Amino acid sequence: MLGLYIHIPFCASRCIYCGFYSTVPAKKKDERLSIEERYVNAVCHEIELRAEKDSNCSGGRIGGLSTIYLGGGTPSQLSFESLHKIFQTIDKVYHIGLEWDIKNNTCTTATPIEITMECNPDDITEEFAQNLRSLPINRISMGAQTFSDERLRFLHRRHTADEVETAVKRLRSVNIKNISVDLMFGFPNETLEEWKEDIERLLALDIEHISAYSLMYEEGTPLYRLLQAGKVKDMDDELYRQMYDTLIDRLAEAGYEQYEISNFAKLKPQTSNLNVQTSNFKVQSPFRSQHNSSYWHNVPYIGIGASAHSYSNGKRSWNIADTKAYIAAIEEDRLPCEEEIIDADTHYNDMIMTALRTCEGINLSTLSTEYYTYLMRLAKPLQQQGLLKEDNGWLHLTRNGIYVSDSVMSDLMKV
Repeated sequence: MLGLYIHIPFCASRCIYCGFYSTVPAKKKDERLSIEERYVNAVCHEIELRAEKDSNCSGGRIGGLSTIYLGGGTPSQLSFESLHKIFQTIDKVYHIGLEWDIKNNTCTTATPIEITMECNPDDITEEFAQNLRSLPINRISMGAQTFSDERLRFLHRRHTADEVETAVKRLRSVNIKNISVDLMFGFPNETLEEWKEDIERLLALDIEHISAYSLMYEEGTPLYRLLQAGKVKDMDDELYRQMYDTLIDRLAEAGYEQYEISNFAKLKPQTSNLNVQTSNFKVQSPFRSQHNSSYWHNVPYIGIGASAHSYSNGKRSWNIADTKAYIAAIEEDRLPCEEEIIDADTHYNDMIMTALRTCEGINLSTLSTEYYTYLMRLAKPLQQQGLLKEDNGWLHLTRNGIYVSDSVMSDLMKV
């Protein structure tokens, strides 16, 4: 089974913290529409080219998608004609079994799989929500970031706090039963009480999934330049811990499981086409992000679009981070990517950085004797410090370990 990621780089405007590859629209409408059309055509053709290249390909077609994720950028900036074209190409190549109900203007897949699209709250108009019914998308991920209009303006976000609540209501009206919202903490001068207010406003939306991150100062972003110029100040470690503690405790109280360092999924049973699963330790939420979980659990995935990454068969590849160069290459039937072979040590280090982020942690039974011995030797002092714990053959971070997870992971790396 494969995860399929499609990168849509277009944004109406850039947020000051974002380090992902994105582009803002051309000033002339005709030029903007032309770029979108060419980019979507390139995305569809890359899907076909990668199918032809895949070693498991038969007659230019492959099957077995487990998840589809449209990320960006802002995928909700695409026209519905473009989105339809992308899904028709996915169906042609990967046989997801699109089923169209013309009478009710709805679309589903023969075998239910998680299909996510990232959206900006202000893009979710009444018309947008109704048009969603004609696509097989069953999960929406929205970046709220904060419920303070002042902090939203600081981030250069386009939406207001009230628009997040309106967007959720519109999505519910068209039967979207799996909604994820991103929230940030650690803004300059933000207080613990303000953070608590953000959490409560988010919980009032009664959504299925929450991703919560501290504000990151990534090099090359406008926010990082503000920090370097002394115009903003990062929060101190003590306040960070208080905010993170508040997040974990309040979401647990509200019925969410923390299944990854920054991700929380609702445990309360709801009508869904996803079944509740049982792990070695407890009942899993049916609303965990299956696509993102594939990254953390070594599941192969294909990345389509400018700057997208792929991983399969011991290889990792990444497309060029330039929309025009990407389009030009695909139009010439060339895949504009670089790739590397992942050796055993790199694979081990990747596992440390990804699997250890999850609540289950590392499945020790999957390790060779060499790597098991190496890992457990380095893990022993961390276990004695209460930062790691072994349960039923799985090694995972403790709550105290989460706070210093970067350091723990670094200590376990093979160098």
